[in-house]
Amino acid sequence: MNIEIVIAGFGGQGVLSMGQILAYSAIMQNLEVSWMPSYGPEMRGGTANCIVIISDKRISSPIVTKFDTAIVLNQPSLDKFAQKVKSGGLLLYEKGAILHLPERTDIEMVGIDAGAESVKLNNTKIMNMIMLGAFLKKRPIIEFENVLKGLKKALPERYHNLLPLNEQALLKGMELVEFAEVAH
Repeated sequence: MNIEIVIAGFGGQGVLSMGQILAYSAIMQNLEVSWMPSYGPEMRGGTANCIVIISDKRISSPIVTKFDTAIVLNQPSLDKFAQKVKSGGLLLYEKGAILHLPERTDIEMVGIDAGAESVKLNNTKIMNMIMLGAFLKKRPIIEFENVLKGLKKALPERYHNLLPLNEQALLKGMELVEFAEVAH
């Protein structure tokens, strides 16, 4: 197994922390991991992305140009990374933030209305966890208990009171992806 993922959106949407939680979760499952963040000088409001590689073998390089999965939270990120998804790969996008989908028929494109669901759960900061839950349902590469351990490791201790809400958001994302429309 060797899975290459890019997660992208605006700074402040939890892009880097989503990647970090995914990386820690894979570590909890004794997998090899590479997490490489990238963000513009603006930080909050600017663009941010991270590359996460999860493998059962040693990872030779964190530099990737084509991805098995792209998780995008805004239109500029979709425009930048949609063509970099390998044929047969997954493009998971935040449905409320995307106006135009790419004209590709060789990948699976799934929209999740994570923004609206995070509002229903009274905390817009968990949109990223809804998206992560959707990804983990589509690509069950990590056992759920290891995701919870990874979340606890990545989340500063002062925010551990939010662990149940984050778990609820992960489960909501898993539920939403089951009923999501697949675009082609």
